[in-house]
Amino acid sequence: MKVTVVFPGQGTQYVGMGTVFAGHAHFVSADSATGYNLSKIMLEGPAEDLKLTENTQPAIVTHSLIMFEKLKEILDQKKIGIERVLGHSVGEYSALAAAGVIGFSDAVRAVHHRGKYMQESVPQGKGTMYAILKQSETTIREACEAASNSDESVSPANFNEPNQIVISGDKIACENAIRLMGEKTNDRVKAIELQVSAPFHCALMKPAELKLKAVLDGMTFHSPNVPYIANINAQEYGPETNPETIKENLLKQVCGSVLWTHSIQQLPDSTLVIECGPGKVLAGLIKKINPNLKVISLDSETGFSEVEAL
Repeated sequence: MKVTVVFPGQGTQYVGMGTVFAGHAHFVSADSATGYNLSKIMLEGPAEDLKLTENTQPAIVTHSLIMFEKLKEILDQKKIGIERVLGHSVGEYSALAAAGVIGFSDAVRAVHHRGKYMQESVPQGKGTMYAILKQSETTIREACEAASNSDESVSPANFNEPNQIVISGDKIACENAIRLMGEKTNDRVKAIELQVSAPFHCALMKPAELKLKAVLDGMTFHSPNVPYIANINAQEYGPETNPETIKENLLKQVCGSVLWTHSIQQLPDSTLVIECGPGKVLAGLIKKINPNLKVISLDSETGFSEVEAL
């Protein structure tokens, strides 16, 4: 038996995350990597501090990789191999650390800066993100293209599941894209504005991408021990991959779309998926993409015992 391990992204954090692992050495390493008491924010809050993107992203990666260490011990004891890894947005850093591409401290430090740079890229109120429900990928892409111009732009940010695609960009361009979708379909478009601190995964994040390049250039990248599927193109990269290609994928991901639906569609129906990190968001999305896939979420009462029972 082999399993696919998936790692969640922003929005899955909560105060008290990782409490069952309190005292783990990775908490000390995370505090050192960020230069402040990240573990205290994770374990005790306040929620307002945890919601800050520069704290949220390293918190999720830290929690995910502490959890992965325990998962790997169990899988090794049972001689169960990992077939591939993938992560949603910032979860891709967790996946790459799990695959041996980057070290734990580098991953945490990188996403701390990534979150900070993303937050700084756009003035408050200029950009936004909307979850668009039950509209086709083609309709959304065409509307975003039509609503964009030299001054304002909008683009698909997250392909979360077939009936939920998130758009991101300038607030006016987003609203125009939604209007154009409605005109094309002659129907009211269900669009939910997300409570986010910045419009992620769109052209407005270009300043963050440029700053992040300097951080990633200072890190050591290795070829993956196990294949991983990249957000930016939903392609699988194996142990023969040039580490520079992986670095480029991470940079492109800052402004590019997260092709989560397309990535999960690569998995055979027989795949056992283990969600490794805070919450159970990915399990819900995966079930909507392919109901045939079995998913175990570790951040639940029965998560690890389900793995023990394999």
